[in-house]
Amino acid sequence: MDLFRSPDFSTYVKKLIERHHVPGLAIAIVQDGKKLIERHHVPGLAIAIVQDGKVASAAYGKASLDPPRDFNTDTLFCVGSSAKSLTAASVAVLVEDNDRYPQVQYDATMSSLLPGDFVMPGKDHDHVTVEDVLCHRTGMGPHEYSILGPRSKQPDDARSLTRNLRNLSVLAPNRAEHIYCNMMYTAATYMIERVSGMSFYDFMKTNILDPLDMKSTYFLMDRVRAAGLESKVATGYCWDKGKHREMVTCDGPEAQGAGQIYATIDDYIRWVKAMLLHEGPITDKVATALTTKRIQQDLEQDPEQESCAFYALGWQVHQYSGHTIVSHDGGEPGFQCNHFFLPELNFGGVIFSNADEADTVVSLLMYRMIDEVAQKGAANGRVLREEGLGSESESGSDSESVTDDDEDDDGLEEELRQELSPGLEEPEPQKMPLSTYTGNYSHPGYHDLLVEIKDDALYIDATDRSYGFTLTFKHICEQTKYIGYMMQAFETTDLPIKAEFRLEGDKAVRLGLHLQERVDDYIWFDRLES
Repeated sequence: MDLFRSPDFSTYVKKLIERHHVPGLAIAIVQDGKKLIERHHVPGLAIAIVQDGKVASAAYGKASLDPPRDFNTDTLFCVGSSAKSLTAASVAVLVEDNDRYPQVQYDATMSSLLPGDFVMPGKDHDHVTVEDVLCHRTGMGPHEYSILGPRSKQPDDARSLTRNLRNLSVLAPNRAEHIYCNMMYTAATYMIERVSGMSFYDFMKTNILDPLDMKSTYFLMDRVRAAGLESKVATGYCWDKGKHREMVTCDGPEAQGAGQIYATIDDYIRWVKAMLLHEGPITDKVATALTTKRIQQDLEQDPEQESCAFYALGWQVHQYSGHTIVSHDGGEPGFQCNHFFLPELNFGGVIFSNADEADTVVSLLMYRMIDEVAQKGAANGRVLREEGLGSESESGSDSESVTDDDEDDDGLEEELRQELSPGLEEPEPQKMPLSTYTGNYSHPGYHDLLVEIKDDALYIDATDRSYGFTLTFKHICEQTKYIGYMMQAFETTDLPIKAEFRLEGDKAVRLGLHLQERVDDYIWFDRLES
């Protein structure tokens, strides 16, 4: 613990926060994190550590800027995908209980546990197992824009999302590669509910949270409000045009198991401590199952390199300076975090920050703390020299990158235009009336989209999605090929994507949108008759 009171580490933290626009930060044992917060524009940050069984935590900055409210170790925080480790552990509880749930094993097929509900597309994915789901190797793509959020007339839940898998495309054969898919973790929670007869949260609370005395961990803001703790929740921010902009996070029941967990730093360090020391429901057998490497995340990396990461069950595993790091980061709009532990060093930690851009700060702090514990800080230049943090250089620390972002967008637009019509220098004029294209279009997995006219352009409002967006069309060529400018919720700049209509006579009958980054094919929507 004394290592974190060192002047060098305190100075490092101060510089990090100032540089990275992080409103708040909580760091265990770090004395005086004020300068770090100022330099990196971090509203607030919290860190808790466990070392040799002892726990300490601290918080810095603001949980809210307006009205001002301090970031404390009892501030509630949305942990994002860091919640997946709890989901995997909940499944592990089922696997370990052979008396009540003998059918639930890591090699059990999901279709046998959820007959009629879990159906993958095609004939070569019938053998997807519980293990495949929990380590993201089913071949299923993310398909984030297919998920209907609370604003939809028929919002998705764990059951509907699981049943919709059959209508979506896979990107690879089962067990061929690591493809991160939030929906699979939601499907895992549906399996928990069907097998146990309990809601996912009640099962997790009974079998994980309560045994570890995690009394300040909740699923969804609704439960936080019901507990009268809404005023304890941190506000998320992004750094936009030289100032902090508040980001409003909405409940997403459809993301059950993949995120939407709210916890305090003091509660989440209990979870890391249990994983590190094998406490409560985390037996030696459970811990081994959860942290065993299952699949390499990037097949292009040399598996012998220390930086090569593997996915386990709800955890990522890689080597660093001769030690094994077991970790999982998480992010929601306006929030970044990580939780990690190193078995050989008997050390672990949790870092929360309410800044959208704080992922770099969170990562650097984690590695710097590990360096301190391993007494190898001076040897690790990639941490110490990041952005000149090992020196007094301040050049460019507060510069904005708007110009670079605009140039990147222009370059992407030109690239898409050439893909749609090679050699085309300028977009062709729109000749057919826009009413040719308006109407409802439907896809079995992506549901319905309404194409309408807004400000003399074709327009789609898909803000009813879990990953809500709008799409404004710009004609490129042939009266069928367009670039759609996607404005996603919480973003300040739009993302150009390819779009194409199919015409029959004077009416559009199909709409293709490029909604999956890894494949060239469109998601094709068929026009519905009025």
